[in-house]
Amino acid sequence: MNDQQLLRYSRHILVDEIGIEGQEKLLAGHALIIGAGGLGSPAALYLASAGVGTLSIADGDTVEISNLQRQILHTDARIGEAKTQSAQTALQTVNPECHILSLPRLEGDALFDAVDTADVVLDCSDNFATRYALNRACVALRKPLVSGAAIKLTGQLFVVDTCQPETACYACLYPEEGQDEELRCATTGILAPVTGVIGCMQAIEAIKLIAGFGQPATGLLQRYDALTGTWSSSRVIKDPACPVCS
Repeated sequence: MNDQQLLRYSRHILVDEIGIEGQEKLLAGHALIIGAGGLGSPAALYLASAGVGTLSIADGDTVEISNLQRQILHTDARIGEAKTQSAQTALQTVNPECHILSLPRLEGDALFDAVDTADVVLDCSDNFATRYALNRACVALRKPLVSGAAIKLTGQLFVVDTCQPETACYACLYPEEGQDEELRCATTGILAPVTGVIGCMQAIEAIKLIAGFGQPATGLLQRYDALTGTWSSSRVIKDPACPVCS
C-alpha cells in the first residue's frame, strides 16, 4: 500500500482482525454484485469505501423515480440512466481507486463467467429465478455466495460456501418448486431502511470472506424484523437430496 492508502484505510488497519494483511487482501479482492437496487446500493457503497479493489455490478434496469426511496446509489439527476452506469458514477465518487465493472443482466454462460472471476458473490436481486441461477453457478464453481432479501418490514441474510462440504445451499433452504415470483417490492412494498440493514450485513460478510477473518455466517439463516427491531437465526441443514449441492 502507498501512503495515501495507508491513510485512507487506517481505521481498518487499526482493527486487529484486519490489519495491513487483511486490507491488502481487500485491495486485491473482486466482488460480484447482482442487482444495483435496494440491497446492492448499500452493499456496493460499503465495499467500495472499504477498499475492495474490483466491483462487478450486474443489472439490466434503468433508474426510475420509485427506486429513489431506497436505492441510495441513484439520484434524481440520473433517472432514466442505466443503473450500472449510475452506480459507477456514485462509487467512483466514494472511492476513485475502486475499479468498477458494469455488466448487463446476466444469464447462462455469461453468469457463470462473471461468477468465475469473482472472489465472492452478493445476491442483491429481487426474484427467485435469478437467485436460483446464481446459487447453481456459485455451487458449481465453488464460490461463496452472500444472499440477501427484503420485503415489507422484514429482511433476511444467508451465506453459502460449498467449499465447506456440509454447508447447505440456497436450494436446500428454498426448494425451487412453488416459490411465489409475485412477492416483490414492486407489488408488496418495502420499508426503505430495511434494505440498508440487509445490504450492510451482506457487505460485512463479503469483507470477512475476502479478507479472511472472523466467522462468516455460513449456513445460518438470519431474519430481521423491523416491526420489533429484533433478529432471529436458525441453522439450515444440508439437504442430502438437494439437486444442486448434493
